[in-house]
Amino acid sequence: MPLVLNEEQNMLKDAAKDFCSNNTPISQLRKLRDDKADKGYDEQVWQQMVELGWAGIVIPEDFGGVGFGFMGLGVVLQECGRTLTASPLWATAVGAAGILEGGSDAHKGELLPLVAGGELLLATAIEEGPHHNPYGVETKAEKSGSGYKVTGSKRFVVDGHVANKLIVVARSSGGEGDRDGITLVLVDGDTAGVNVTRTFMADSRNAANIEFSGAEGVLLGEEGKGADILDKLLDVGRILLSAEMLGSCEECFERTVEYLKTREQFGVPIGSFQALKHRAAQMFCEIELSKSVVLEALTALDENSDQIPELASLAKSRLNDTYNLVSSEGIQMHGGIGMTDEFEIGFYLKRARVCEHTFGNSAFHRDRYGVTQGY
Repeated sequence: MPLVLNEEQNMLKDAAKDFCSNNTPISQLRKLRDDKADKGYDEQVWQQMVELGWAGIVIPEDFGGVGFGFMGLGVVLQECGRTLTASPLWATAVGAAGILEGGSDAHKGELLPLVAGGELLLATAIEEGPHHNPYGVETKAEKSGSGYKVTGSKRFVVDGHVANKLIVVARSSGGEGDRDGITLVLVDGDTAGVNVTRTFMADSRNAANIEFSGAEGVLLGEEGKGADILDKLLDVGRILLSAEMLGSCEECFERTVEYLKTREQFGVPIGSFQALKHRAAQMFCEIELSKSVVLEALTALDENSDQIPELASLAKSRLNDTYNLVSSEGIQMHGGIGMTDEFEIGFYLKRARVCEHTFGNSAFHRDRYGVTQGY
């Protein structure tokens, strides 16, 4: 497959770059952090994103979306990653992928047009412990009339405090760790029995801890067979997050190289020192490899390839490591000023550490990749 963007995708990428540079610079993220904004993002900017069609990029035209595919959304998120744009775009896109994968025709017809129009925000409640464990589910889903009641606790629900609807990963049968018995329930964020506690993350972004006490919702997919939908939803999220992380890596690297060219020691730019040249060259190579992995994974999503699981784990583990390296080297090469809040390079390191653990760290995905390859 050609690992290059076509003309339309390049145009979208350029438009996204201009928008993010002008409307969501890191100074905006700093302001949102310092003001402790209620929602953690700028609603006016989000509406502009919606008007550009970003909320409906992966939603088919039949349901009010743009139908531009995952590659289209990937290049947008890549540019969002450059400026560390705070928005509910990623969480809502992941939720929309879950509805596309497992929702009934009624769900799709009712919800997806609202998502594309920016009227409905989604979040996925998966984690229950300190580490990513998608099948380690103890939250219960019990049939109640025509719907289901959910009881349990969820942690690190990205944008869970602003979501209008939550896709809750629960268990209707089996024990913790079993793939069978997982059931997905669609729950309104403001319904009785849902208690949301917003958390402030190290990267100045948003997540929430949510307690469910008999909260009523409706089934998404089939009872006890939600793992099939969950797997696809997670892989979409991993690949799209990898695309965002790639953009952050590129920007962090470019800022670091520019600093190496201008910072002087002993009367010469520090970029002339051989040791720093070698370290910069390593970063460049890792980023180029990461580009290829992300492009291939996004292409696999658009083609609905049977290689999606292995490519999702390959992309996420690769970008975890690359972002960790580039953000750490960025801080070190900037020296003492890189450790200050005044300088923006530190925002990339904080974001890298949170992204690494979202939907699985490198150890999780190396193990998963090995399993997909039969090891």
